[in-house]
Amino acid sequence: MTAALHPLDLPSLAERLRKAHAMTRPLMLDIVGHACRRIPSLGNSERTARLARLVDVGAWADAALVLIELELPMWQVRRIAYDDGEWHCALSRERELPDWLDAAVEARHADLALALMSAFLEVRALTAEISRPSVPSVRPMLDPLYEPVACDHFG
Repeated sequence: MTAALHPLDLPSLAERLRKAHAMTRPLMLDIVGHACRRIPSLGNSERTARLARLVDVGAWADAALVLIELELPMWQVRRIAYDDGEWHCALSRERELPDWLDAAVEARHADLALALMSAFLEVRALTAEISRPSVPSVRPMLDPLYEPVACDHFG
């Protein structure tokens, strides 16, 4: 399975997940193709082959868990719960912390794979925002008339 590097369009992917009733092969491939940065660099490794096999047989929840493992190595599934007709999934960087101290990313959906992928996209959006500086970095332009002067006093 190879993923082309396309610009991230996370809001439209997240919207498609919200509207979907169940995971489909085209939807999963769109997520891999548009929201995954690490999979193309992994090439045809055993891990990507496993993901491809899971997608081929339609094991969507397992494929989502492998995708999270491959793409978000610093994140782990903290909680998967089913309540009142919806799956609630939480991903965390600090799974061992108490709930009230953890800044987990949570998502929910009636379909387990879609809930997992929604949480994945939430983390991807969060990490994309963090990786961009809030202020553009610009190298300062030195004034051509500026000359540094030593101001040490040795007397």
